[in-house]
Amino acid sequence: MPVPLATAARLWLRAGGLAFGGPAAQVALLHRVVVEERRWLSEARFLQALGVCRLLPGPEAPQLAIWLGWLLHGVPGGLAAGLLVLLPGALAMLALAALHLGLGAVPAVAGLVYGLQCAALVLVAEALLRLARRSLRRPPARALALAAFLALGLFGLPFPLVILAAALAGLAWPAGFVASGPPTSLDRLLAAAPDRGLRAAGPARWMGLGVLLLWLGPVLLLAGHPPWGDLAWFFARLAVVNFGDAHAALAYVAQEAVDRHHWLSGPQLLARLGLAAAMPGPLLPVLQFVGTLAGYAAGGAAGGLAGAALALWMSALPCLAWVLLAGPPLERLRDAARPKAALAAVMAAQAGLLASLVLWFGLRLLFGALREVPLGPARLELPVAASLDPVAALLVLLAAVCLLRMRVPLAWSLAATALAGMVLRLAFGWLLGRP
Repeated sequence: MPVPLATAARLWLRAGGLAFGGPAAQVALLHRVVVEERRWLSEARFLQALGVCRLLPGPEAPQLAIWLGWLLHGVPGGLAAGLLVLLPGALAMLALAALHLGLGAVPAVAGLVYGLQCAALVLVAEALLRLARRSLRRPPARALALAAFLALGLFGLPFPLVILAAALAGLAWPAGFVASGPPTSLDRLLAAAPDRGLRAAGPARWMGLGVLLLWLGPVLLLAGHPPWGDLAWFFARLAVVNFGDAHAALAYVAQEAVDRHHWLSGPQLLARLGLAAAMPGPLLPVLQFVGTLAGYAAGGAAGGLAGAALALWMSALPCLAWVLLAGPPLERLRDAARPKAALAAVMAAQAGLLASLVLWFGLRLLFGALREVPLGPARLELPVAASLDPVAALLVLLAAVCLLRMRVPLAWSLAATALAGMVLRLAFGWLLGRP
């Protein structure tokens, strides 16, 4: 039977509200519910959708939800998925920005954030394990993941270049990467109505073009009115060039928002990055925070709300537009062997890249100092053992036991780790060695 739109809407809201730990955790939650629990989607089709979304500009988790919503219910399903996945994180960051502007740095709040950071490391590691189990079932995929890990972690190659190389490997050797699985709800629905994608292509294309026009409206209307015109133009550029890992996009945010426009300070951005790591989709909440602070400086509380709304408008609408425009033509290629192999290879490379990011995040969370060891054209980062943060290690261990060993529900695990971080921050703040 077709999946009811109301049932899917509840799932998208759950994915937006419970997927703490960034996009990897949000993707993992979507996979757990859509593929493993509900059997709405097959493994192969989920990997195909995720691989394509990661090649589009913007955050892949909201785009994946939009894509899945469009496949299930057309344009209304895509609109509902995009709105409901983004809404909880946007509301949470708005409340956090209000707390920051009203109370400043509060030790108890800092402790809660610190605990969530440690839980986020375990959540992303768990997402890596799930992704590896899905995409690294064959030796060529495992070899490609290792190559991607070394390319980013040791040689610092650009993220898009690694993805392009993986896609070419899949095109060159389809037999090494194509995945298959038993039929599911959506597979049967498409088998019964093979022209479903074609019938949905027209409305999706026109809706995508309309969304693009709406997206560009603030850029034209606010041009020459600082800081609003500068904010709109900045978020518009970021929506186009934001391929791949969010850390690269956040470096661009730091360069423009901190160094050039001075909308916020470096410590403020770093603090939001730490909290955003434990929220759904780390990039969009940070952009919303940038818009809030810039708008607050220009027009007080009302300006802060306007800045947050402008940031979300300019950052979220392109996610919907790219999916609606790219979805129909790419959906026609879903059964072609070489495109499927290319997307499966991209997923294998993404596992290696995510492993590199888990290592990068873990080293900086657990150790206060790192040292670089040159290895010819490569560089190896090693932690300074004496700089180990014992409280961070304890909190990571607590989160790992709750989530991986005892299988405590996600909300309770996050609450326990956050409260432990607050208690340790207040009682033993001198051990943390961090502001």
